Amino acid sequence: MSNSLVDYLQEIADPRQAKGSRDELWQILLIVIMAIMSGSQSIQGWGRFAERHRRDLIQRLALKQKTVPSYSTMRRVMMEIDYERLNSAFNKWAQRQIIATGVAIAGDGKSLRNTVSNCDNSQQNFISMVSLFSQQQGTVVATAVTENKKESEISVIQQLLSQLKLENHVFTMDALHCQKKQSKRLSLAKMVVMQSNVQAKREVL
Repeated sequence: MSNSLVDYLQEIADPRQAKGSRDELWQILLIVIMAIMSGSQSIQGWGRFAERHRRDLIQRLALKQKTVPSYSTMRRVMMEIDYERLNSAFNKWAQRQIIATGVAIAGDGKSLRNTVSNCDNSQQNFISMVSLFSQQQGTVVATAVTENKKESEISVIQQLLSQLKLENHVFTMDALHCQKKQSKRLSLAKMVVMQSNVQAKREVL
């Protein structure tokens, strides 16, 4: 099997009805991914990216309708898609792009502000996107989504590191990951703990 992202995206089942479907699912997903990796942070931004690169996308992706999907089409696809399958496909591709050794991998989780519920009591919950980022290559190599009430960032990072099975790399992450279990998982790697508060950093190290 080829290592291309297209090959992995083509494995994802299309949730749309055949009637009215214009572009292939993998074509739409690829445009969305390229838009996000180019810095587009909104659905409208995806549409602007597609229009800006319309000619190249039509030619290189062989779009049948000779036009690019609208941002509303991309929105509908992303609402219906099996995210777990999409995330798995992207992770498989991204992990094959990692240089064999010596890469600095940064791990971090970011909460999505529009997902917060019960913000004023102990039942507070929110969704976080956890990712591993290759600093040399400037690309995300693994991602996962978690809910604050169900799973911690610590366990999610551990799961992603287990999937990568990397050795002799430098890992940077928040001080909360400086635990015995995490250190065991990174026994063959050099772990650098980063924290903005210098005094807290000294105490940890």
